[in-house]
Amino acid sequence: MRVKATLLAGICGSAIAFPAYAQDADEDQTPRYRGTEIVVTAQRQDQSLQEVPIAVSAFSAEALESQQIENASDLQLTLPNVSFTKSNFTASSFTIRGIGDLCVGVSCDSATAIHLNSAPLFGTRLFETEYFDLERIEVLRGPQGTLFGRNATSGVVNVVSAKPDLSEIAAKAEFEYGNFNSIKAKGMVNVPIGDTLGVRVAGFYLNRDGYTENLANNTRIDGRDMYAVRGSLRWEPSPDTTLDLMGYYFREDDDRLRIQKQQCQRDPTGVVGCLNNRRDFDSTNSNSTFTGTLGSSEFLAINGIPSTLGLNSLYGPDAYANFQEPADVRQVRTEFTPEYFADELQIQAHLEQNIGSFQLGLTGTYQETSVDSRQDYNLGIGAIPNAALAFGTLQAFANNAAGPGTGVYFQPIIDALFDGSGNLCTSDTRLDNRGSFEGFSVCTPNGPQFDRSNQENESYSVEAIISSDFDGPFNFLVGGIYADSKVLENSYYVNAFAIDYISGVLGTFTALGAGLPPSYLATSFFRNNTRSFQLESYGIFGEGYLELSDKLKVTAGLRYNNDKKAITARSTLASFLNPFSNDGDPFDSPFSGSFDADPGTAGIQPIQARSVAFDEITGRFVIDYQFTPDNLIYASYSRGYKSGGINPPLQPIFSVPESFSPESIDAFEIGSKNTFGNGALQLNATAFYYKYKDLQLSRIIARTSVNDTIDADIYGAEIEAILRPDYNWLFNVNFSFLNAKVAGDQFFSNPRDPGGGDANAVIIKDITNGALCAVTGAAPGGPDAFVNAINPGLGLQGTTEFPADGGLQSAGAFSICAVLEGQAAAIGGAFGGIQVLSPGVQVNLKGNKLPQAPELKASVGVQYTKEFDNGMTLVPRFDIAYTGEQFGNVFNGNVNRIEPFVQANAQLQLNGPDKRWFVRGFVQNIFDSNSTTGLYVTDASSGLFTNIFTLDPRRYGVAVGVSF
Repeated sequence: MRVKATLLAGICGSAIAFPAYAQDADEDQTPRYRGTEIVVTAQRQDQSLQEVPIAVSAFSAEALESQQIENASDLQLTLPNVSFTKSNFTASSFTIRGIGDLCVGVSCDSATAIHLNSAPLFGTRLFETEYFDLERIEVLRGPQGTLFGRNATSGVVNVVSAKPDLSEIAAKAEFEYGNFNSIKAKGMVNVPIGDTLGVRVAGFYLNRDGYTENLANNTRIDGRDMYAVRGSLRWEPSPDTTLDLMGYYFREDDDRLRIQKQQCQRDPTGVVGCLNNRRDFDSTNSNSTFTGTLGSSEFLAINGIPSTLGLNSLYGPDAYANFQEPADVRQVRTEFTPEYFADELQIQAHLEQNIGSFQLGLTGTYQETSVDSRQDYNLGIGAIPNAALAFGTLQAFANNAAGPGTGVYFQPIIDALFDGSGNLCTSDTRLDNRGSFEGFSVCTPNGPQFDRSNQENESYSVEAIISSDFDGPFNFLVGGIYADSKVLENSYYVNAFAIDYISGVLGTFTALGAGLPPSYLATSFFRNNTRSFQLESYGIFGEGYLELSDKLKVTAGLRYNNDKKAITARSTLASFLNPFSNDGDPFDSPFSGSFDADPGTAGIQPIQARSVAFDEITGRFVIDYQFTPDNLIYASYSRGYKSGGINPPLQPIFSVPESFSPESIDAFEIGSKNTFGNGALQLNATAFYYKYKDLQLSRIIARTSVNDTIDADIYGAEIEAILRPDYNWLFNVNFSFLNAKVAGDQFFSNPRDPGGGDANAVIIKDITNGALCAVTGAAPGGPDAFVNAINPGLGLQGTTEFPADGGLQSAGAFSICAVLEGQAAAIGGAFGGIQVLSPGVQVNLKGNKLPQAPELKASVGVQYTKEFDNGMTLVPRFDIAYTGEQFGNVFNGNVNRIEPFVQANAQLQLNGPDKRWFVRGFVQNIFDSNSTTGLYVTDASSGLFTNIFTLDPRRYGVAVGVSF
């Protein structure tokens, strides 16, 4: 019955039986002719998905293989209104209908819920792995307001693993070799044990050379070395009882690049680092970075330290002045080889018990994940402009230039940062905070600069569902879920020789002036550290299904969501004195008590501790009409919700909210599912409108991602078609349109343009921290005159104009925002009412397009099966996908524009009789497109360069496989 089919589809999604075949009632129609029918399975009955009023796409294991869908990134090439990109800090964003994981941070929930066998996963590394031995993958589009795990605002990706087959022994093996010396192996063994028990073991292994050439040492990086294994056990002691147990382990240890490439329209003034008009193959002006400002001769002079110790001048050449950035996304120059490690453990148990007209489902999932990545922060090699003078001056101070006996204050800097072989040393990234001054460093000829992103998670969830299977017109489902997820460690580091040098010089002069023991400023690297995070979540949900007639059905559901989050964190960078003699954790320093991790709370706090709680009622209402057995129309309303979270601590402290609000969405959808010509054509169409409140978006401020919320309106349409004019031909066609825009007046400062397009404003690079602020005023020329009046007293030059093609209307200058703010209160009126705005002038985002929301997407796949008399088949297939223009962030503009791209794949497979073996040749990304899927803008203290993320280059190879 249709109620039962829809009920189970709501829980389990769907399976596409392609190219498995369903029997048609018409005896004149061969069973294989209807090979495109989509089915859902419920209590040993097959029901057509065409009867289910849900916007869902699904892929069987065979469909994944034929369309060369090997990982999550490939799914976007064949699904309407679906996009995927990697993003900063080892994260990724799976976007459905313009809504994705745009919130970056430990306390952020995923807008797109990732499920394993319908159970939610937390911090999963499934986006790193390759698909193997799956029953199907389901992608549900739209907010899942009632049934699925923890609520999701954009949709659900449900990965369904293959279960043991109790009827026969079976095995499969596949080996693939391709360019980049790629070796991939997959295997599966299925063994029944008696009539009621079965075991299945499967795994894969992948090893290949890197996609990216490192021109610094003529090596290849961004390679892969990974494997995974899954073991499953199924026990069916009776026809009414099924118990499934599953264990899974994944491990990767290689030189994967977390960031593919950095781009920048270089700023010759050094004030912003990268301009605001386009993305070139160039490096940021490092005078704009916090190492460029704090290490400058001008900053040191302001603090009474000899300017000759400066690594650079704010008005001279920067570290990348002579660096040649390769104009190719597959080429970099770096002295630091990237490191990448990830692993994941999953253990799951699922019980299904039939009790008369009821079915009980119990699922428990335990999960451990970890990820640890290091790579060159700027993907380049810098040269210190004033190295000879600065290092010579430092040596002079070590030789008692500051007075008899003072050399002991400076010699530890030389011992830690120079290895005696011409190399410069940078603090290692250790969990105990020890670095170069404690004897732990990484040394290269030019001094490495690198970052590290790491996280460890532990989580579990328990879900219970009771569903009915009455013969009457009414059925129902009720359930509850509890989930507990912990982050045991999360850190983001930025390490550079310049940071060690600055923290050593500033700390030494501070200690010397105060008569304290020789010391540096700890930590000698930037570290934003989440020491602990816990999420406790539960939901109670239910749906009812009422057949008003044989053709008309109503579905109604409600869900109560409750989420609690607690976090402890701190952010450090040259924050307190630590004696060189302390070779333990810097926080054991006698001076660490001066460090306040939480300025928002009275007193000195060693950590920032915050907790938040959210609850919400969501639900959905659907009415569908099956006006013929092959034609369905439906209309639905659903309300989605995603809990808010906590922003991390910042350095320096800016006025940003400590927490951010939950998202909510009202979604309206109409759709039609149709089958024509006895299954020759399947045509589904959907139109939707979303009213979004408090959509969570991230931006980097002070080297840390903070999250804001905006309102948005989204509408669009989707068409999915599968055409099979006869058994031998198969066509897949998808098309989608999307309009996703900011709704209403929403005011935020643009990190790329703190002046907000005001030609009368002055953009200020704060030399004390590398941040930006803006000086504004009512009188024409007033801000310029004000800055030019204050700066000479600081030993700094006046304002300067940015290049005409830089996309910045304001002037710029180096200065100190706090000084300007103080002077604005004192004398600003004389210059026409001066204001100093941090981090900048707010602009209205109304009407801007949401990021990662391409307006148009289309894909076409064609497959032909040539049959031979001996039972062998030859199957060529070609797929091509178009993704239209999109933007990398909500500020839009040419600099944030992501160009449309086309991806095409092809393969030719020869199958043996009864498909016992195959030989396949394949090519992916035929045109070798450097397709950019997403971008991320760094903050002002890093020079506003853009990290871009791309699809893989062209791959080709051969594969062979056997099965029995």
